[in-house]
Parts: sequence; C-alpha cells; structure tokens
Amino acid sequence: MGFNCGIVGLPNVGKSTLFNALTATAAAEAANYPFCTIEPNIGRVAVPDDRLSVCARLAKSAKIVPTPLEFVDIAGLVRGASQGQGLGNQFLGHIREVDAIAQVLRCFADDNVIHVEGSVDPIRDAETVETELMLADMESLERREHTAQKRARGGERDAKAQLEIIEPALVALRDGRPARAAGIPADRQRELKALQLLTAKPILYIANVDEASAAAGNSESRRVADFAAQQGARSVVISAAIEAELAHLADAEERREYLAALGLGETGLDRIIRAGYGLLDLVTFFTVGPKESKAWTVTSGMKAPQAAGVIHTDFEKGFIRAETIAYADFVACGGEMGAKDAGRMRLEGADYVVQDGDVMHFRFNV
Repeated sequence: MGFNCGIVGLPNVGKSTLFNALTATAAAEAANYPFCTIEPNIGRVAVPDDRLSVCARLAKSAKIVPTPLEFVDIAGLVRGASQGQGLGNQFLGHIREVDAIAQVLRCFADDNVIHVEGSVDPIRDAETVETELMLADMESLERREHTAQKRARGGERDAKAQLEIIEPALVALRDGRPARAAGIPADRQRELKALQLLTAKPILYIANVDEASAAAGNSESRRVADFAAQQGARSVVISAAIEAELAHLADAEERREYLAALGLGETGLDRIIRAGYGLLDLVTFFTVGPKESKAWTVTSGMKAPQAAGVIHTDFEKGFIRAETIAYADFVACGGEMGAKDAGRMRLEGADYVVQDGDVMHFRFNV
C-alpha cells in the first residue's frame, strides 16, 4: 500500500501547478481562473527511496518496484462551500476519500495572478478552508447524533459506543476546533476515522513561495510554519514554479545541478513525501530477490502477519514466520546470503512489529 493525499486550497493558490509538477503530467489544467479543476485529477508517483536501489543492486534484481504515492487534485474551495457554494459539495465529497490533506497556501505576491479574497494572507486562507470543513463535519455529525441517540435509547450498544465518539467531536467543532482535536483516545481512533470526518484527517500545510524564497522561505511561509505548529500539524515550503521546471528536466544530473544552483538539497516532492510519511506514521519494508526488489508501505506498529497480508491475503492467512534482515545488516553483509552467513537473519513470529527498512521474506502455508 502507498497512501493518497488530497491537494486542496482556495482557487489560484497553485494547486494544479503543483499537481502537474509532482506527477510530471499535464493531467490537470493549470489556469488563472477559479475552478479550472472540475473533477479530481489523480496522479501516481514513485516514492523515492535510495535504500530500494541499494537492495536491488546487491540482489542483482531484474526489476525495481517502488511504493506508489497518489495525489488527488481537488477543485478549489470558496467561502460557503459547506452550504454548496462554488463546487463545495463535490470538493467536500472528494476530500472524504483521501488519507491526508495537503493544503496549499499562497505565500507569494503576483499582480498577474488573481486571489479570490483580493489579497495574500495564507493564515486567513487556511482558516477559511478549515471553517468550511468544520461546518460540513458539524452538519454531518448532528444528523448522526440524532439517529444514534434514538438507537441508544432502544438499548443498542453499538449506538452508545458511537455516541462516545460523536459527542466529544461535536463539542470540539462547536468550539471552533477540528475533530482531530477532540481528545479521542488512541485506541478509539479507528472509530473516529470510520465517521469520515474531514477535520479528523491529518493535515500538511504547503507554503507555496516565489522562486527566490524557495530555499529559506519568506515571512508568509514562516507564519504558516508557526500556524501549523499551533495546530499540531506539519508544514513544508516549496515553490510550485520550481517544481514545474524540474518536471521538464529528464536528466538526473541536470536536476541536481538546478537544485544546487537554487540552494536546494532536494525536490519539493521529496519533502512532501517525507512529511506525509511522518503525518500518517508510515514505515517501509522491502522484499528482495533476483526477479524484483519491491518497497511496501505499512502503518507504524503493524505486525508481521498483517504486513504479509499487504502483499497477499494468503500470506496473512497462512503466516508461519518472517525471515527478517535489518536494512543496515543487509547492506553491511553484502546481501541476503552474507546476512545469513553472519547470523544476521532473524526468524520472527506473529507478534513481531515491522521496523522501517526491514528486508523480509514470509513463510506461509494455506
């Protein structure tokens, strides 16, 4: 599994330009007018991971298969979206389907690019989007609360359990706080997620700056970083214009030289992916062999049988053991055989928690 991230924000903040650059396609039309993206455009990119290439080289793999990351470019939101203004209903519906939200905030001035609010203020824009999401969540939860209360009075245990999630979430929303700030215990987060609340999703703020500010940011991007920290969220500074230029450079050395000239050590895509993995608490394990080396992404804390099930359901059903080599040992020993000879391969059982970078082979029987 990879993960999918919805790119959202007000019109004309650089969403589609960023989407096109990140996916290196022209699938989304980037234009200087609101609602140029009517349907959500979906693009898949390979998650860059140097470890996968190293594993493939040591195993002499014929094929490399990276983890896919899916970006969904969603139509621009305006004030009143929760009441159906603009493309509000479509916008909100598409957000419910993604794992995380990446909100693009305009942090550059350009008289040639219209701002729907008339001026550049990323914090105001972030609060506009958050308010619309909270209003939509509140309306959804109030309907669910009424139904659950009737069922709970009839003695249904499931309804009572659901109210234990709905009621504190509603308190937070009515207090002007997102559902993720409702204080739902960690062991009940799955129930909160099942409600598909927009403001329960983890959020990454992307400060879209001008090219000159890409390396160090600017005063507006620093405001975004402070705002994100207050929300318990993450932020990344990128220049969509630079990413668009990079998308046209096919040669890896050219890309490195271009980034170096701008004082950048990596692409915006890499920064967004790293922040996204941290946001969703994801780790990567590898399966390595002569046919292919492949990266797999799972939630941190996942145990070996469930990780095996990501590859194939039969692997989980008939799980016996997981042959496991830590990435550092795999490299230090020159691959699988060297790790075996050095006693660095471990046989792990059903209680083993997969670690980031594990090289794994699953034994199963069905």
